[in-house]
Amino acid sequence: MIPVKAYAAYDAENPLKPYTFERKEVGAHQVQIEILYSGVCHSDIHTAKGDWGPVDYPLVPGHEIVGRIVAVGSEVSKFKVGELAGVGCFVDSCRVCPSCQSGEEQFCDEGMTGTYNSVERGTNIPTRGGYSTSIIVDESYTLHVSEKLDIKGVAPLLCAGITTYSPLRYLKVGKGHKVGVLGLGGLGHMAVKFAVSFGAEVTMLSHSPSKEADAKKLGAHKFALTSNPETMESMANSFDFILNTVSAKHDHNAYLNLLKTNGTMIVVGAPPAPAEIPVFTLIMKRRSIMGSLIGGIKETQEMLDYCAEHNITSDVEIIDMSYINEAYDRMNKSDVKYRFVIDMASLK
Repeated sequence: MIPVKAYAAYDAENPLKPYTFERKEVGAHQVQIEILYSGVCHSDIHTAKGDWGPVDYPLVPGHEIVGRIVAVGSEVSKFKVGELAGVGCFVDSCRVCPSCQSGEEQFCDEGMTGTYNSVERGTNIPTRGGYSTSIIVDESYTLHVSEKLDIKGVAPLLCAGITTYSPLRYLKVGKGHKVGVLGLGGLGHMAVKFAVSFGAEVTMLSHSPSKEADAKKLGAHKFALTSNPETMESMANSFDFILNTVSAKHDHNAYLNLLKTNGTMIVVGAPPAPAEIPVFTLIMKRRSIMGSLIGGIKETQEMLDYCAEHNITSDVEIIDMSYINEAYDRMNKSDVKYRFVIDMASLK
């Protein structure tokens, strides 16, 4: 067994604390990654607090993982010791259902095996995530990371990046399209970067005037203050797509009215309460609303390669592992630009 240092949530109420556990030895098809950086996602907070269902405590969060391979199994052919590698939101799936066979493992009919708060397939061993010094993953669920990029900003690409990249690619967003991005946070800032890179005209939609300078700095062509009724009225029937990253309760209908005929709202934020969508908002302009969940291994690798080619990374604030509880508090106040990333050397 391999001893591992980590931080864990021991229950839903108390702060995360140091934790030690053991990972099993590297299997024939597995790689061991020494974790260098781990991104901090809102999903980590929701899961640690039990907001999304049962939690197997102690919980070691973290599914935005970048590190260096320190060991490989006897049958591994895709990776070598010393290479950079990444791990995203899942570490396994059934591999045989139509979704898995088509490279969309995130939609696995049996449910993907999450990087944390899940169970290793065929065992009762809980999966534990990236707030730890080391992780062991099947090579088929491990990603190549380019040496060209600053790996501190690569870690959030494994969740925030692919969450926004995937639906934009699915809808073939590009030159000639007008895209609205709703919400400027971890997801929103990556949505702006990708949509601009794909050639679309991008407008940041925000209720806060203080976000305008940052939106322009990220590449947005326009900024619209959604708290201004006249601005909202002037944008009616304007956008081909709106990428909605907001996870707080809000009026979806107000933003659906900004879509053109045949326009689509892409929902990647997860508010706590169900949304009310008056059907006539959709019917009268043949509008659509769709959800999207991260991406499969093939598409995530495609995204990482695209980012290396176009020098795209997340904007991050580096923290020590011991700062994680303060980071959670700040995230709940939207006080980060735009993703916390843990320097795992601080845990050793």
